Amino acid sequence: MRALVQRVSRAAVVVDGAPVASTGPGLLVLLGVTHDDDAAVADRLADKVAALRIFEDAEGRMNDALGDRDVLVVSQFTLYGDARRGNRPSFVAAARPEHAEPLYERFRARLDAAGGVFGAHMEVELVNDGPVTLLLEIAPRAPTS
Repeated sequence: MRALVQRVSRAAVVVDGAPVASTGPGLLVLLGVTHDDDAAVADRLADKVAALRIFEDAEGRMNDALGDRDVLVVSQFTLYGDARRGNRPSFVAAARPEHAEPLYERFRARLDAAGGVFGAHMEVELVNDGPVTLLLEIAPRAPTS
C-alpha cells in the first residue's frame, strides 16, 4: 500500500462539478492499493500517517503528529503506475476495485478521515503547506513459520 501524504492548508474534492469533501489545515493522502495488501497493511499505514511528526510545534519545529487535525483521503490507483518501459504506464500492480475499495474505506475509517468518491473521476484541489510531501509504503509482512 502506498500513500502520498501532503501537509495542506486546505484541500477539496469535486465530482461532476459538486463538492464532495474538504479539509482545513491537516493532511491530504492519496492512497494506492496493490494485490497483496490486506487489513493489517491498511491499519499499519494509517497508524504511520497518524504518527508522522510533520506539523510545527510551539517552537516552529516539525515535531507534532496529526492530533485532531483533519485528513482527506483520495483513492489513487495511479500510485502503482509503472512507466519504466515505454511511455504508457502499466497499472497491473494496482489492485482491482473489489479488493482496493474495502481497504481504502478501512484506512479512511481508521484515520476518521473525509474521502473522495472511490473510482470516480475527481478534481482534487490543494494548497500544500511547506511544502511537505512524503511517499510512504507498507508491504504485507511475510508469514512466520
